[in-house]
Amino acid sequence: MARIRVLAFAIVSSFFFVVAGQLRPLPAAAVGLPGDLFSLGIASRLRTDHNSTTKASTDFGQMVKAAPAAVLHPATPADIAALIRSSASSPAPFPVAPRGQGHSWRGQSLAPGGVVVDMRALGRGGHHRRGTAAARINVSAAADEPYVDAGGEQLWVDVLRATLKHGLAPRAWTDYLRLTVGGTLSNAGIGGQAFRHGPQVANVHELDVVTGTGEMVTCSREKNSDLFFAALGGLGQFGVITRARIMLERAPKRARWVRLAYSDVVAFTKDQELLISNQASDAGFDYVEGQVQLNRSFAEGPESTPFFSSADLNRLAGLASRTGAGAIYYIEGAMYYNDDTAASLDQKMEALLDQLSFEPGFVFTKDVTYVQFLDRVRGEEKVLRSAGIWEVPHPWLNLFIPRSRILDFDAGVFKGLLRDANPVGVILMYPMNKNRWDDRMTAVTPAAAARDDDDDVFYAVGLLRSALSADDVERLERENEAVLGFCEKAGIGCKQYLPHFASQDGWRQHFGAKWERLVELKDKYDPHAILSPGQRIFRSPGEKAGIASA
Repeated sequence: MARIRVLAFAIVSSFFFVVAGQLRPLPAAAVGLPGDLFSLGIASRLRTDHNSTTKASTDFGQMVKAAPAAVLHPATPADIAALIRSSASSPAPFPVAPRGQGHSWRGQSLAPGGVVVDMRALGRGGHHRRGTAAARINVSAAADEPYVDAGGEQLWVDVLRATLKHGLAPRAWTDYLRLTVGGTLSNAGIGGQAFRHGPQVANVHELDVVTGTGEMVTCSREKNSDLFFAALGGLGQFGVITRARIMLERAPKRARWVRLAYSDVVAFTKDQELLISNQASDAGFDYVEGQVQLNRSFAEGPESTPFFSSADLNRLAGLASRTGAGAIYYIEGAMYYNDDTAASLDQKMEALLDQLSFEPGFVFTKDVTYVQFLDRVRGEEKVLRSAGIWEVPHPWLNLFIPRSRILDFDAGVFKGLLRDANPVGVILMYPMNKNRWDDRMTAVTPAAAARDDDDDVFYAVGLLRSALSADDVERLERENEAVLGFCEKAGIGCKQYLPHFASQDGWRQHFGAKWERLVELKDKYDPHAILSPGQRIFRSPGEKAGIASA
């Protein structure tokens, strides 16, 4: 068994550092960091003031709080390497966590008592200003295999804008584009294109990674491949992704955006699986996802949404009442097109819809630009921000469910545990093809973990719910635990996506046969367990500082 050491922080009464030739006491917040850290060249980029550390003490989920001692605003990846080397060489290594948009929700981007790396500073040249991001997005528009080199700190929406100038775009997307490249690649990056192109991690040629020893390594499938596959989906445990070379394709101009309503989950799942079955076909949707709307939300939910008008929702509520269904299900699809294919779009769409079994008359369509479609969640974000329900706790739960058990999950959860719930948020449910995932990567799928070759399709189910009060947090947490308990008792064989476990045993079970290899890679690339301690996978110095529930 490889060694993963637990190291306590040294108790230090005071430190000093030099600023403009004067010796000044280190702020109290930084007590616990080695004093020589502030004599390095990166000292001027470290912030220990209350405002900086407070901003880095929580994340989008607002479920966990843990204050760092300092925040690094790196100008270059070499600054990150210097920080990590300082920790690794210290008698008491301190935790380091890269933070892009802080869009984790269980404290994964926190570094209690250590240093949070503000990755977005790389795109600002290390300063609090705009205007330099484009320098770290470089497009190669070669006809055969176009790609973009994007800094790990870059937002996907900025990558989109830069590549569209060349008529190109990445092949795989998450639903929300204001996330960083390094952040999504450290998880997997899933969305409606995954059935065809796989997750975002399957669409990367090469990475630059700063390991937990402070080494700057370029890796790919052919070079340093163990680090390449470990970092992709690796939850930040093996290194900080500072650059990714991402595959591109020709970008369409527009999208026909469709939602189809179902009252029968069997018809819903059958049609979804049909839509993803012919992965290379130009005759189907380019994007396939699905949603579940519980009945109570029709009566107590919003009167309209960015997609559905109030009249639409009234019709859907009537459908739910008339059919007695426990929920209404939506297939969300999109066909991309250009000026030269616009004339045949209606015929192509009609031919596809003729194969499906949605409720007659319940087809809802919008015609939008490609950018408007990909950035559609931005509109929903603005609505939630204006209503004051964006920056609230998000006790989210994301699961991968084997196809063979998705109807059991629906019966036990949507028609059982959550039947009378009125969630503030969205419930996602859509299938993906297992053969579009590379099992050499750290990310885990249920079929691969269970070694069940019959489950060549699995479903992503996302309970993306918001808590508007402390009581809501407790209730939603209980419901999440009930869902996980049901899956365990029923033998569903699910896997968490964006996982969270309270014990190392939970992580062992999650990774299954991959666990021993991951321990070896951790010992090789982060032997002091410095990186991303908020994941709580490996015992680290961050545990000594403690993570307190918000």
